[in-house]
Amino acid sequence: MRTDTIRAAAVQIAPDLSGRAGTMTRVLNAIAEAADKGAEFIVFPETFVPYYPYFSFVLPPVQQGAPHLDLMREAVVVPSAETRAVAEAARRRGVVVVLGVNERDHGSLYNAQLIFDADGTLALKRRKITPTYHERMVWGQGDGAGLKVVDTRVGRVGALACWEHYNPLARYALMTQHEEIHAGQYPGSLVGDIFRDQIEVTMRHHALESGCFVVNATGWLTEAQIAELHPDPKLQQAMRSGCMTCIISPEGRHLAEPLTEGEGIVIADLDMRLIAKRKRMMDSVGHYARPELLSLRHDTRPAPTRHEPAAMAGPDPDPEEGCPDA
Repeated sequence: MRTDTIRAAAVQIAPDLSGRAGTMTRVLNAIAEAADKGAEFIVFPETFVPYYPYFSFVLPPVQQGAPHLDLMREAVVVPSAETRAVAEAARRRGVVVVLGVNERDHGSLYNAQLIFDADGTLALKRRKITPTYHERMVWGQGDGAGLKVVDTRVGRVGALACWEHYNPLARYALMTQHEEIHAGQYPGSLVGDIFRDQIEVTMRHHALESGCFVVNATGWLTEAQIAELHPDPKLQQAMRSGCMTCIISPEGRHLAEPLTEGEGIVIADLDMRLIAKRKRMMDSVGHYARPELLSLRHDTRPAPTRHEPAAMAGPDPDPEEGCPDA
């Protein structure tokens, strides 16, 4: 049963660029470390397993073939041994885990967010609806079926990845479902200080507008990893800074010191009573909304590439029926 206080953890660590096995070890170790510190809700960075496709940001398309194939080989199938391992860790420690993965679905990759409830069930698998800029060379698009808030042991949880937070209607779709804790995920170690500052503004704004807590995790690259990804010092600069791992209250305040450099886990206690305190004055999908003027049309249907016509109801008509007697 949920209490008035939930301890949350946002994880900022480096992946293992050699593949998913090493990164999965880091994921499971971080779950254990956060749980040992009392965390009940744990968020990892965007597409953390096996790693974010940094190569797509610093390499021209003609040079992306080999690393793209490497990523396809190391990507996560849902379900798989990797998802079962996270589910078991969540169940064993009684924690809710939000994990970003590169999901492989046959011949395509997707930026997927997985929410594991504290009993180990996969409460939600969703895909980023619009990959950003260079990412469109790597990932396919998600659909509206994934814009969903789910009930978990810690409350109603929603999630978006990176620049999905710049799509106000995507955020509003979650807000109308009354999310209480929002999981944000970004790659980290990208673009520079301006990206760090933009993430902070965006996370604080969503907390205020939604009246929810925001637990946001960004990734991290070591200097050795940056050099491995590209030898050009100028392009290496594009893979530094841009980290803002943080936990924000519904009043837009940091609940712990944000992590902007290096590896670590940000931990804070969420006083769930602050949601009512905020929404008493400003509920953007309730008493502060004007649905007769402005409302959202959200297509929640999955978008398959194959459609089967609905079976005809009842038996085939009798060709003799209705004909005059001979």
